[in-house]
Amino acid sequence: MKLVNIGFGNMVSVSRIIAVVSPDSAPIKRIISDARERGNLIDATYGRRTRAVVVCDSGHVILSALQPETVSGRMTGRADREDELMEEMEDE
Repeated sequence: MKLVNIGFGNMVSVSRIIAVVSPDSAPIKRIISDARERGNLIDATYGRRTRAVVVCDSGHVILSALQPETVSGRMTGRADREDELMEEMEDE
């Protein structure tokens, strides 16, 4: 099972994620509101501004303080490779 860090050490199973979207549009705000009413909203922002909304196949909606592009990059492993390159450059 592969996990992705959605910020502040919080992890989500990659296989359960349907979409990672920006919270700005009215339909996404409605999805957040509906999930809150159903009790399926997980706020992982630690009080910061919501920048990404992770929609899961279980009906759960997770709020993240990271940009959608950052979460996506971590899902594909791109961010890990960039971090490794930065560490190598610092060691030289």
